[in-house]
Amino acid sequence: MTNQPPPLVGYDVFSADRALVEAVERYTDPDVSDEVRSELSALGRSAGSGQLQEWAVQANEHPPRLHTHDRYGHRTDEVEFHPAWHRLLGKGVSAGLTGAWGRPAGHVRRAAGFLVWTQVEAGNCCPLSMTHAAVPALRADPGLAAEWEPRLTSTVYDRELRPAGQKAGALFGMGMTEKQGGSDVRANTTEARPLAEAGTYVLTGHKWFCSAPMSDAFLVLAQAPDGLTCFLVPRVLADGTRNVFRIQRLKDKLGNRSNASAEVEFDGTWARRVGEEGRGVRTIIGMVAATRLDCALGSAGLMRQAVAQAIHHSTHREAFGGRLVDKPLMRNVLADLALESEAATALALRLAAAYDDGGERERAFLRLAVPAAKYWITKRCAPVAVEAAECLGGNGYVEDSGLPRLVRESPLNSVWEGAGNVQALDVLRALRREPGALDACLTEIGRAHGADHRLDRAVKDLFTELADLDGIEGRARRLVERLALVLQGSLLVRHAPPQVADAFCASRLGGDHGASFGTLPGGLDLASVVERARPVP
Repeated sequence: MTNQPPPLVGYDVFSADRALVEAVERYTDPDVSDEVRSELSALGRSAGSGQLQEWAVQANEHPPRLHTHDRYGHRTDEVEFHPAWHRLLGKGVSAGLTGAWGRPAGHVRRAAGFLVWTQVEAGNCCPLSMTHAAVPALRADPGLAAEWEPRLTSTVYDRELRPAGQKAGALFGMGMTEKQGGSDVRANTTEARPLAEAGTYVLTGHKWFCSAPMSDAFLVLAQAPDGLTCFLVPRVLADGTRNVFRIQRLKDKLGNRSNASAEVEFDGTWARRVGEEGRGVRTIIGMVAATRLDCALGSAGLMRQAVAQAIHHSTHREAFGGRLVDKPLMRNVLADLALESEAATALALRLAAAYDDGGERERAFLRLAVPAAKYWITKRCAPVAVEAAECLGGNGYVEDSGLPRLVRESPLNSVWEGAGNVQALDVLRALRREPGALDACLTEIGRAHGADHRLDRAVKDLFTELADLDGIEGRARRLVERLALVLQGSLLVRHAPPQVADAFCASRLGGDHGASFGTLPGGLDLASVVERARPVP
């Protein structure tokens, strides 16, 4: 065989990502930086190994199977996974991808690890994300938090279905949407009837999408006597009996094939209230915000892997008398893709650092920046994945390349945890109700004031959008896109190499860009942009 690139395997996925390494160093205290770098490098080597890449293929080629009944006709409601799924999920748990809340630089190191791990196999990241994100919601009830948090942040993966009190580690899922409501969760009809024991209820109803149905417990929304309320639903009760948790079917999804998403029904299902009655959305919103950040991180990871594969292929493939990567037009495409990837990484890690800070201003920043970032980063993932596949030509359309799996996965994060319109409307809600959120975002953006005239002009355009509130809902996507872009531009101008910041500002903020990738203007140092993004095995 000649002129065929070698597989991108046997490398450190973390250390080969310069933008990610620099972001982690930027937001990590020097006292723990060596520890964090060592931890993430070890995860990166695992992620780049041939063994884990093979497990990822197996997990997707053998999707989960639902078993509703045993041979005798008794309901079992269990989901069977290929052994490769369990191996991958176990490694993710042991790497601390569910335990960000109590460690130094916990959110930054966990975010970087999640971005790396998504590049191996994105499906198993769903239960990792839900388990991590359940912690802030459970803290609405200190007793529940004390009971469950040690299990959720554990590095022990215990796949056995038994009472959570007997397990060293547990996983959480979530069920919010219903057939008649979708994202309009206040239209939910699932009913919660109080029992004699304080804080306990029985549920009757359904969930149209229930994430990670193999989990040990779930946070769900249901209508209690005083309104929509958050509940904890365990799969197995304390006495060892199965809770009523009827899995009606698994969704046949476009991508994310290794992961199970289910329709479930409750019929006298035991539940424990989390937070106050009637404040279900407020209680569960902490979980939603954390999973939205994971959507942005997951899309950043998918983009990074797509770009890495495209640059790796072009570096080793020759055509028309030279390497593809040296051809001006291909270099333009690769640099354009690399800019999108680095901007996504920079913004996602900045949000993780805000979680670690925990201060009032940073919490206000997250309130506006998380839905904006979730909206924009996840929207950019699909076109990046498709363009990267095209860089491989026909090879990129063949399953063996791995690019088709990335393409199928790429729209997912834009849909989950609130699709684009939901995120845009959430930004408007934050602007109206929490003026401190806008102040915090503008302060962050303003740290780059005067560093690039194109960024300064884009900020002025953003102010113009904000000043005109007539018909703002119809322009919400335009506003959120501009907010996300100036946030990315501010971060790159301050922290990225000048070549990267210049190309980003010229194309994304200065308007010197076409409607497709590979239309960057002349006069930019594109070779340096591509070399920075090249994965070095």
